[in-house]
Amino acid sequence: MIENKDGYVSYAITDNGIATITFQHPMSNSLPGAILRKLAQTVTDLGNDDAVKVIILTSAGEKAFCAGASFDELISITNKEDGHTFFSGFAMVINAMRKCPKFVIARIQGKAVGGGVGLASAADYAIALRGSAVKLSELAVGIGPFVVGPAVERKIGLAAFSELSIDAANWRTCAWAQEKGLYASVHDTIAEVDEAVLSLATTLSKSSPEAMKDLKEVLWQGTEHWDELLASRAGISGRLVLSDFAVNAISTFKAKA
Repeated sequence: MIENKDGYVSYAITDNGIATITFQHPMSNSLPGAILRKLAQTVTDLGNDDAVKVIILTSAGEKAFCAGASFDELISITNKEDGHTFFSGFAMVINAMRKCPKFVIARIQGKAVGGGVGLASAADYAIALRGSAVKLSELAVGIGPFVVGPAVERKIGLAAFSELSIDAANWRTCAWAQEKGLYASVHDTIAEVDEAVLSLATTLSKSSPEAMKDLKEVLWQGTEHWDELLASRAGISGRLVLSDFAVNAISTFKAKA
């Protein structure tokens, strides 16, 4: 576990091979670079662990699932190289989830913004609490959902991704997210969410690891170029975050937080 003012990432593995990764940040589970790098490494390590059969990805608390990029870190970026490095963290997590030979189930207990929508999209299966609305707010702060875009588009289609990314100031409901395929199922209480997550994870833990690995490869066919694609997209975001528009918009959003 890492635990500091920027939050933590932890994991636990049950006897039947269900690994649960939990991330936390005091600002609505936002994602600074340290959290992103640790998430990517943890997913990779658990994917390579023969004792692990399936992975659950969740965040701490009972409110937001993930508020996306850390505004504190965004506002501190002063050059393209640092910008590229920061946004590459999102690329690392998405690619780690994509290449992980184990299925990743996302437990969504609250709203998801920006990079949080990217995490939900990169998961192989997402189970959500009713009320877990989604928003891609990047364009509103002068950036655009470039790095998470391929994962979101793959999950919900180009039309829905365009709607979500262009209308960046407004939330889409949990029902919308389920209709578009981001959420596989939606439940009224957190107890029901946990029951559904555990039930699926338990079933998968008894399934053939080889068959699940092969099926995941089939499901992710056509994304083999994402290492290069997402690195390139990180460069776009790293450049745009330095613009006067983005600096002013991020400062304004941060002041309201």
